[in-house]
This record gives sequence, structure tokens and C-alpha cells, in this order.
Amino acid sequence: MMKSFMYILMGLALLGSCVPASEFTQLSNKSNSLQVERDDLMAENEHLTVANREMMAKIDKVEEQQQQNIEDSIRIHKRVEDLEKEMAQLDRKYADLESTHESLLRGNARETTRLLNELQSTQVDLATKERLLKELEANVAGQRQDVNRLTAELEARNARLVEMERMLNEKDRVLDNLKDRVAEALLGFEGQGLTVTRKDGKVYVSMDEKLLFQSGSTVVDPNGVRALQQLAQVLARNPEISIMIEGHTDDVPFRKGSSIKDNWDLSALRATSIVRILLNGSGIDPTRLTVAGRGEYFPVDGADTPEARRKNRRTEIILSPDFTEIFRILDM
Repeated sequence: MMKSFMYILMGLALLGSCVPASEFTQLSNKSNSLQVERDDLMAENEHLTVANREMMAKIDKVEEQQQQNIEDSIRIHKRVEDLEKEMAQLDRKYADLESTHESLLRGNARETTRLLNELQSTQVDLATKERLLKELEANVAGQRQDVNRLTAELEARNARLVEMERMLNEKDRVLDNLKDRVAEALLGFEGQGLTVTRKDGKVYVSMDEKLLFQSGSTVVDPNGVRALQQLAQVLARNPEISIMIEGHTDDVPFRKGSSIKDNWDLSALRATSIVRILLNGSGIDPTRLTVAGRGEYFPVDGADTPEARRKNRRTEIILSPDFTEIFRILDM
């Protein structure tokens, strides 16, 4: 284009040598105008070229997107066809199942009725069992409370039994110790009609008549006095022990004309004589002692023989430790 423009200028110069000045001026002005127009056209052309490139890029992108859309459309169309096939298969299966269901309903009406009746009966049985179960649970709860109460009572009783056993063992220990102390104090009188035994929670010191009295007498023999004094020392050291003195006779009637009226009188007077010896100088509290005349009515041997009568003529000193607390617990 620049070469063509130069040719035009050269042509105009040659013409200028051949044309008048006014015409040359016109031509020159026109040339300048054309040059300006040419520059504008070149600028416009360059702008259009840039716009064209941008447009081509957009077209390429649109074509690429269009291709992607086409591919997506093909894929979606394929998926739609697959889904339509699956739907058709499901429709057929549904129709088959519906047909089977209708057939079963028609063919199993009686079985269905039977099953419904059985179900209703089962429901009734279940409701009955649930009611019974609730009643049993209530009974079990009540029994559990009873068991808990009885268990608590049993534990309390066991505790009391343990305490009772301990106290009974203590009672036995006290009685054994008392018996041993008394037996030791009276050791020198063994074989002379004196015995020390345990019976019914008490210690019995039994003395035959021959150790204490002459026949029909209420005066204690010296040997008997020594035995009673030995016993008094033990009793003085154990102030918690209660002392019962019981006089016993045989069943031979007392001879008349004496100051002693009968066996009742003799047994009581002998017991009183023993009490006085026990109290004499021993320091024993008199309130601890009790005197009883049993006469002939509590024999140790009921035979009608001289030997039995000899056994029955006796004095028993009954020693009772204080077991008040033990008896209180036993009463509980």
C-alpha cells in the first residue's frame, strides 16, 4: 500500500510540472485528505483485526463448549435410554408381582382367614400372659419386700443369737470358774459327804448330814463349820452371787416331845444354822442369802431304803451368779 501511495505522489509531481498552480494545489489538498483518510482506515483496520482475533477465540470456546454439550447430551440420552429399559423391566416385574399377589389373595383367602383368627387368638393369649406377668411381677416385688424384711429380721436374730451364744459361753465360763473355786476351797472335804456340781445354770454344794449334823440336831459339827467357813471365804470374794440354803430330811417322822415339831421344822432350822455360820465374820451381805426348809418332799432318791434316806438327809447351798442380762436377751 505504501508503494502505491508513492506512485500516486510521483504521478502528481509529474502532473504538477504539466498543470497550472491552482489545480496542483487542489490536487495536493486532496492528496492530504486521502492520506488522513488512509490513516484512519488503517487504524480502523487494525482495530477490526484485534476484534476479529478476539471474536475467533470466543467462537473457538463456544464451539468447544458446544462439543462438550453434544457429548453430554449423547451421554444423557444414553442414560435415559438405559433408565427407560430398566423402568420397562420394573414395570414388567411389578405386573408379574401384582398378578402373583392377586393370585395368592384369591387362592389363600381361607388360609389368610385362618391366620388372622390364629393371630387374634395369639393376641388374646399374649394379653392374658402380659396380665399374668404383671401380676407375677407385683407378687415377686411383694415377695422381694418380704424376703428383704425377713432377711433383715434373720440378720438381727443371728446377731442376737451370736450375742446370746457369747453370753451363754460367758455364763458357762462363770459357772465353771465358780464351781472350780468352790471345789478348790472345799478340796479337803472330799469323801466326807460333800459334792460340788453344776445344774440348771447354778452351782450346787451338797453336804450330807454326817458332815454337818448329828441325827436330829440343828447344831453344826466342827468339821462342818470348817467347811462352811472355807466356802464363806469364796462367797465373800464374789458379791454378785446369790445364795440359797435348802435343808432336806428323810421321810422318817420326827419323834414327839422334842422342841422340833417335824421335818419341816428340822430342815428350816438346819438351814438357818448354816446361814449364821456363813455370815459370821465373813462380811457377806445378808441380803444375798435365802433360807428354805424343804422337809422330806424333795428327795434325791425315792427308794424306801436306809441308803436312800441317808442321801436325802442333806443340806444344799445353791449359788446363782447374776445372769440378769443374759436372761433379758434370752427373753427377747
